[in-house]
Amino acid sequence: MKAQLNRFAPSATNLIRADHSKVLTAFHRYKSNTAPETKRALVALISTALEVHAQLEEEIFYPALRELDPTLVEKNVPEHDRMRQLIGSLRNMEPRNPNYDRTFMDLMRAVIHHVADEETVLLPQAETMLQHRLGELGAKMAKRKMELMLPHTADLVSNTLRARPASGMLLGAAVVLAASALFGHSPRRNVASRY
Repeated sequence: MKAQLNRFAPSATNLIRADHSKVLTAFHRYKSNTAPETKRALVALISTALEVHAQLEEEIFYPALRELDPTLVEKNVPEHDRMRQLIGSLRNMEPRNPNYDRTFMDLMRAVIHHVADEETVLLPQAETMLQHRLGELGAKMAKRKMELMLPHTADLVSNTLRARPASGMLLGAAVVLAASALFGHSPRRNVASRY
């Protein structure tokens, strides 16, 4: 059963790359002129994703690499610590604070640098050195990710809705209104109202 699970789970390196892509996409949704509540929601989503990602790497992925070469990940944990420090600063600051955008851009810069290092150096090395364990590690990381994300579910849903651009929310509301107008004037309803 374990072998089948490992076959269907994403490899550890593919899981890491997918997390990187999601965070980089979220970074590009942040604009300096975005409404403060939308900024706060985006920062909350990004922060949770980064914290969970870093914890997965530190608990599962990095130890597997350290077994083979202790020097491979020595600079990665301090980079995670810097990221956590910036996230802490953002959480203790209001989005209207003039330093909020600057701190967010510092976080983005640090994460992009970290991602570039991992994707061009660390992950290719891991795919060679851990090639027979990537499925097993990916399954462990996927399971652990679900455990770590579960307590944040309500916040993730709320922040996802708040982080949507107003135009997207207006479009969604227009679709709901149009659908209710169509169904509100259905022939079936008109027939029922005659009796």
